[in-house]
This record gives sequence, structure tokens and C-alpha cells, in this order.
Amino acid sequence: MTLCAVVTGASGFVGRVLSSAIIEQGGHVIGLVRQPRTTVDGVEECVMSAPDFADLDACWPRDRQCDVVVHLAARVHMMRDTAADPFATYRETNVEGSLRIARAAHEAGARRMVFVSSIKALGDSDGGRPLRESDEPRPIDPYGISKLEAERALRSYGQQTGLEVVIVRPPLVYGPGVRANFLQLVRALAKGVPLPLGAIAARRSMVFVENLASALAECATNPRAAGETFHVADSDDLSVTELARILADQLGAPRRLVPVPVPWLRLAGKLTRRSDQVERLIGSLQLDSSRIREVLNWQPPYTIEQGLSKTALWFRSSH
Repeated sequence: MTLCAVVTGASGFVGRVLSSAIIEQGGHVIGLVRQPRTTVDGVEECVMSAPDFADLDACWPRDRQCDVVVHLAARVHMMRDTAADPFATYRETNVEGSLRIARAAHEAGARRMVFVSSIKALGDSDGGRPLRESDEPRPIDPYGISKLEAERALRSYGQQTGLEVVIVRPPLVYGPGVRANFLQLVRALAKGVPLPLGAIAARRSMVFVENLASALAECATNPRAAGETFHVADSDDLSVTELARILADQLGAPRRLVPVPVPWLRLAGKLTRRSDQVERLIGSLQLDSSRIREVLNWQPPYTIEQGLSKTALWFRSSH
């Protein structure tokens, strides 16, 4: 039977890669998007105009029976949030919007919903050992809190209705087309800008976008995924120093990494009111992603070196 998947955020960074993966495997993708003609070839688009999926009933693809919904669209983490009430704004999109998707999926006869949450639903640091799915959640910002609330609301809805809910918590996602802080790092390295990243030992998990897409496709189809929560990450974790060195080499750029002591970086963060950004560089945030490998027998198809190589190749060819 051909898989039919509804993908929210199908025009986004992860959504485009996931859509391509499903189509390459012979499946059909219906993408819920805000702008037309923004998805990869082969995606059937359904355009929504209202925020937070408020007009979902009007645009849901009722003429086709779909098996699964992969919910990627979200209000993402922002360093400088200008909303008057950030908590309320995040909750409206990430909690209430996700529940609207779940209700529409269930009413349309879908058997499963794969919800792409975030490791920030657990917290921003690992406390000395890789975070497990069973750890006590301690989110610290509106984004992470809203993602945790969405997880709990969706689990409850699934228990009430029989909709199979699968939760996936990725860390930082990188790859061709990446934006935000990771792209800024790549740009700085490519220009040979000296960076104070030469003495950071703490390791942070990441996931290559094609590895994440592979895991999501597995979660959408594998019967053993029903009701599970999975952490998804690359097989190896790097420190920021190791990451910068590998990227510089892949970019053909000089390694200009100044070994600034971590306490000095923390002090600089306090003085410049950028402590949050600094902690994301120097703090440890590793994930234990063994559960998805054990339960679903899934393995990342790409190593972190291959993922970084593809990212560097994309950057060199497009910038």
C-alpha cells in the first residue's frame, strides 16, 4: 500500500527533505503550507491563510485518505522575542495549533501523528550525562515549555481517541539550506574570521537533516513506533571546537580558532547580555538516542562527517 502523508511545514528546511524522502520511497505527500509553489516537486499543496491552523477545516484534503500526519510547523525559538506575551503566543501555535492538527487528522481517518518536538522540551543542558526520553523535563523558556505542553496534550488526545502519537525530539538540525546561528558560524569560518572557539570541550548533539528525515519516515511507517517518544541525533557528538575545525577544513578555510578560556567567555556573555548565546556554545547538551535504534532498528544513514561535508559543499556552491 502506498503511504499517503500530510506534512505540515512541507516548505521548510526539514519539510522539504522529508517530503523528498517519502516521495522517493513511493509515497504521496500533501503539504500544508502558507505560500503556494514553495515545496519540492511532487508535493500536493494545500494552502492555509489563517495563523495557527485556524482555517484547517476549510483546507484539509478531504478527498484523499491519508495514513499519517507529520507535524513540523511550529513557532520556533527566537533569541529576541517581540511578542507582548511570549508564553501565550507560543502556546497558541505550538499547543493549540498542534491539537487542531491532531483533531483534523483523526476526523479524516489518519491512524498516526508524528509530532516533531524539540530536546528543549527537556531542557537546555544535560546535567552531566546524555538526556534520555524518560528524564524529568525541565524546560526553561517559552518555546521549550510550549513543546512539552504540546507533547502532553497530544499524548492525552491520542489516549482518548486511539490516534497513534509518536513524539520525536531532535537537537540542533543542520544541513544544506540551514539558517540562523549555524549558518552564521559557517559564514564566519568561510571568511577566515578569528573566533573564540578554540578551547571548548563540552559536547553537543546535532542531527543532519537527512538523518532526521530518515527517522521521521521510519516513525511514520513502523508499527513499533506507536505511542513512543524518541531522541534522534547523529551517531557522534562533537564539541564546538571540533565542529569548527571540521567545518573549516571542509570549507577550505583557515582554522582561526582562538583558545579563549570558558570562564572568560561566560564573563563576556554577562557583560554583553548574551549569556544565553554563550551557554549554547560552551554548555554540554548530549542526547541518548539509543532507544530509536533499539525499538525501531533504525540507524542514521549518514555520519556527522558526511553531513558536515554536504553542508559545506552546499555553502560553497551557493554563497
